[in-house]
Amino acid sequence: MQKSALLLVTCLFGLSLSGCAFLQGDQEQPSDPSLENTENSEPSAEKKQEAEIRYADFEPEVLYLLLSGEIAAQRGRFDVTLVNYMKAAQQSRDKAVIERTMRIAQSLNADNAQRKLASLWLEVAPDNMQAHRVLAIQAVKNNDLETAIGHMERIMDLGGDADFDSLAAMAGNLPPEQQQELLQLYRQMEQRHPGNPELQYSIALLMKVTGEPQQALDKLAPLLEAEPDFQPALVLKGDLLYQVGERRQALDHLLRHTRRFPDNRQMGTLYGRMLIGEGELQAAQDEFSRLVRRFPNVPGLRLSHALVALENGQSALAENELTRLIEQGHHTDEAHYYLGRIADEENNTEQAIGFYQNVERGNYYFPALARASELMAEQGELDEALVTIRELRNNNPEQEENFHLLEINLLLDREQNEQALEAANKALEDYPANIRIRYARAMLLDSMDRPEQAEADLRRIIEEQPQNAVALNALGYIITTRSDRYAEARNYIERALEIDPENPAILDSMGWVLYQQGETEKALEYLSRAWEAYADPEVAAHFGEVLWQTGEEEQARIIWEEGFEQDPDHPILIETVERLTGEQSP
Repeated sequence: MQKSALLLVTCLFGLSLSGCAFLQGDQEQPSDPSLENTENSEPSAEKKQEAEIRYADFEPEVLYLLLSGEIAAQRGRFDVTLVNYMKAAQQSRDKAVIERTMRIAQSLNADNAQRKLASLWLEVAPDNMQAHRVLAIQAVKNNDLETAIGHMERIMDLGGDADFDSLAAMAGNLPPEQQQELLQLYRQMEQRHPGNPELQYSIALLMKVTGEPQQALDKLAPLLEAEPDFQPALVLKGDLLYQVGERRQALDHLLRHTRRFPDNRQMGTLYGRMLIGEGELQAAQDEFSRLVRRFPNVPGLRLSHALVALENGQSALAENELTRLIEQGHHTDEAHYYLGRIADEENNTEQAIGFYQNVERGNYYFPALARASELMAEQGELDEALVTIRELRNNNPEQEENFHLLEINLLLDREQNEQALEAANKALEDYPANIRIRYARAMLLDSMDRPEQAEADLRRIIEEQPQNAVALNALGYIITTRSDRYAEARNYIERALEIDPENPAILDSMGWVLYQQGETEKALEYLSRAWEAYADPEVAAHFGEVLWQTGEEEQARIIWEEGFEQDPDHPILIETVERLTGEQSP
């Protein structure tokens, strides 16, 4: 039996009704400095007696419950421990027992137990801030915002930190109507507590959450005038300035205040990310370098520093930072992925494969596995790559669909169309509702000159997802290029364009079907927009052809040359140029 259980046995059988010290209801008194031992002195027997444990008075039944709970904990039955402690807390109404039971309930995420205990605690000690805090959190979980605010306001009245800003920050996860309810409650509370900086800041934060950035800025102005060093409000102001389009002002604001408050990590991180957003990558790298020096034990900052260094072409610095993260055991999957990217770009293929294969989970897992498989295939190890994918699929049934798609895409990249079709057919037998696999098969069937089957797959996708703009566009484009059913094709493309009006692929399809219908001027409008948004070789082929047919031959050649710069072997572009000019493509 462990020590804690032995102690309770002693309490139960040795001390009878006197109780146990670690469960006593009275709080420990601060020690008297005059009673502290010095290095060369021993406390007298009298002082030892004074320091002996005082015991709370518990009924035998309560002690039995506590003993049973401790024994259950030693055996790993924490559910039984909680039940017994709950009963002991309710019967004894002892503050120390309630507090200990609350810790157990919180460790088990037992929300119902926490609510009951906090209510009991307030019956025994109405001004206990921890009990009010627990009930506030539980009220938020139950979407009872008014009750939560009531407990938080009571904490404030008692002189504690009510965490109004934390609740406001959490509001982003609430439905819009509850966000507005919370904002209204905060405004009402501000009327009862005018001039409270935390409330003013929280209201501004809520205004940002509810999509009112300018009103939030207006709310912050008097607060920062009265409290110019209120750092959370300074951070929020920078964020809001950027959001309303005052980007240079936001950057200047954050630059000034990150230098005033160099230890404000949140402010520095926001400033660094804004610099990245504005393309000021060297300045961003300098800021993250500063942050890493000041906060060397924050892995996220080191990762950001590595990634912006990588964007700046400083791969050696990035490699050092990523390697250090791996050595420290932080962000290891991201670090291995980007080390793989570095090795990949430097044509260190074996090293790249090794790094990619060390990515074990997370968002980078499948991109890393896909690239490792591609590199293996390029080295003549396609069969080995396929075996690896299939073994992983068998060992991870919850991700089986993703592994199927990975196999299909790898085979498509290696132009193993028959094998890819076989893999897609097998995958759809097992997962007929998988849209991504069905779409991949549709594109494969179209490339294999089997447009009717491709259309069938796309129509099935649209039946299940009528707002799937990608499938609508693909179906319209296939009908345009494989038949003369232009009116039908245009209908699908127009539907796609309504859903995603700025998508360059859909703009290109719209331009091409209009051209086939003889509406050349309209076609040029769409193709020009597609080209400006995405200078793709296939768009170059279409745009150049319509320009050529309208007499803009020189402009058409310029567009085609730009397309060939991206892909000199693009089959559609080559066919278009040779058909229209009678010349061999460059």
